[in-house]
Amino acid sequence: MLERITFNSKQCGGRPCIRGLRIRVKDALELLAAGVPEAKILEDYPYLEPEDILACLEYAAAEADHAILVTR
Repeated sequence: MLERITFNSKQCGGRPCIRGLRIRVKDALELLAAGVPEAKILEDYPYLEPEDILACLEYAAAEADHAILVTR
């Protein structure tokens, strides 16, 4: 799935995008977090595919999986 997430320094400031399109992973995740159903996102962005949404979630999960060191 993660091959659907692309990076291009000349597009969207190098932020992760979906399949080279000008829609950032962040955009899709914000819509999901706001409660927009996946079906509505796919309706509003017909060039997206259900696998793109899953790839965004997988990417977010991978990015959130890192250790946080706390100093006292």
